[in-house]
Amino acid sequence: MLHVVLVEPEIPPNTGNIGRMCLAVGAHLHLVKPLGYSLDDRELKRAGLDYWKDVALSVWNNFAEMQASRPAGTRFFYLTTKSKRAYWDVRFRDEDVLVFGRESKGLPESLLAANPDSTLTIPMQPCSVRSLNLSTAAGIVVYEAVRQIRGGGAAT
Repeated sequence: MLHVVLVEPEIPPNTGNIGRMCLAVGAHLHLVKPLGYSLDDRELKRAGLDYWKDVALSVWNNFAEMQASRPAGTRFFYLTTKSKRAYWDVRFRDEDVLVFGRESKGLPESLLAANPDSTLTIPMQPCSVRSLNLSTAAGIVVYEAVRQIRGGGAAT
């Protein structure tokens, strides 16, 4: 099972959309506090539709707690605009963890600095936009990972 982590997400509809996508592909969604909303938020539930109750969901007090819950040797990939390595240059495997930051600031600099060889980006045209919407970015990377894991072709 693929794991999707949202670190301090701020916008309920993004989380709802990502939760629905996780359910569609059989991924586990992990939310790292603080959240910018309540899990009872109607916008979250509206975006997740009636599927929200079926999403494999874990909520963590901090990233270290979430990370410690995974077996030793688990691969974590940190999505950021501050990387030169494209997400399609990785050969994803079952049980990989894809980590996304909050909408306004991305992942903490300390987390990126501690994991420089595990950062990935979604390439964009130079000088086009600063970043993509969180749910769009998650969808792009999650579906590439699913394609690879299910045998639809491999990156090197």
